[in-house]
Amino acid sequence: MTPPPPAARARPIATWKAGDQVAGFAFLRRKEMRQDRTGKSYLDLELVDASGSIAAKAWSDSAALAQSFAAPGFVKFRGQVQSYRDQLQLKVDNCRAATEADRAEGFDEGSLVPSAREDLGELWTRLEETLAGHLHRPEARRLGEETLRAYGDRLKTHPAAKAIHHAYRGGLLEHVVSMLGLACKLADHYPELDRDLLLLGVLFHDLGKLDELGAMPLNDYTPVGRLVGHIVLGRDLVRERVAAIPDFPADFALELEHLVLSHQGKREFASPVEPMTKEAFALHMIDDLDSKLAVLRDLAAAGSGFVWAKSLERFVWTGAAPGAEEGPSGEAPEPEADESDEEGPQSKIW
Repeated sequence: MTPPPPAARARPIATWKAGDQVAGFAFLRRKEMRQDRTGKSYLDLELVDASGSIAAKAWSDSAALAQSFAAPGFVKFRGQVQSYRDQLQLKVDNCRAATEADRAEGFDEGSLVPSAREDLGELWTRLEETLAGHLHRPEARRLGEETLRAYGDRLKTHPAAKAIHHAYRGGLLEHVVSMLGLACKLADHYPELDRDLLLLGVLFHDLGKLDELGAMPLNDYTPVGRLVGHIVLGRDLVRERVAAIPDFPADFALELEHLVLSHQGKREFASPVEPMTKEAFALHMIDDLDSKLAVLRDLAAAGSGFVWAKSLERFVWTGAAPGAEEGPSGEAPEPEADESDEEGPQSKIW
């Protein structure tokens, strides 16, 4: 690859603006060969780093079309940032596969993987302490402890989704820890809730995503994820862990299965059953709240004003930028559908 022009520079994707000349390393999530209206071939790409992602195009005059690189994989790129239909995209001048030799120029896979904002070790400590301090029945405590031992290494770093919420390294752990905090407060406010059952429901509700999704950076659906889905996979994990504990109460196990199977709230959102117990209603609402607030948090970090939230099917207000003047309409046209936001048939927002 020829050296980039002096104006090009390696900066996080989230900081790019229209007109920028950029160069550096990224994770290539998607690569598709397409044709424009004249029949010329071009590459439709998606580049990702720890700060975010951007759609990219390598048109027929780009040197990238003659290079060897594949998705998924890490690449070295150069291009110009452009605005198209009010969305940023990268016009790729050149792109190739990153190699070991590129480490001398700063290539580091770990810096290109989106990760949770909080330290994963601190999140894990909070998870262990919350379960140890709030699970009371001996069988509930044992179930929690053995589940963390069995799946902890994967739970610490796994994403919670492909694209919509907590879709980054440690996202599943962050989501579970946040929900546990809400569940404890809810159980304090509503003493009729079975605290042990609710907290274990939080722990298991998305645990099936360990098998539904691949690990970062390729957090895409696995074959079993497509064919079975995380809800049923999570119910199977409940049965597996309960079976390892002699004389585990059958009624407690059944209610825990119900929490996992109903946590998305409605059959139209792929729940095999809808909530029928007070703990199931509480779990669904905690999950729904934490997921939606995560979506809004990410949108607020990306920009200010009215923003179209595809997963919420509405415009949302993320706050005015400092010193910004109010526009004449305050509303932008709804973006076209983007297949990269797909979250699979098992989910709507969750």
